[in-house]
Amino acid sequence: MKKLLLAFLEDEQGQTSTEYILLVAVVALIVFKFKDKAVTQLGTLTDNIFTKANDMANQIGTP
Repeated sequence: MKKLLLAFLEDEQGQTSTEYILLVAVVALIVFKFKDKAVTQLGTLTDNIFTKANDMANQIGTP
């Protein structure tokens, strides 16, 4: 019985799927935790980019 238990504990087959599930769960928790901050930061970044592009376009079009 002891040999059977040790063989079961040493068997690494199937652990990769468990590890992938845990990794996905951790990433999902991080995304949900920082979602609002990321949306705010990305919105600010895109607003700044479009504002600067619009300013550059206006400068080019001005004689």
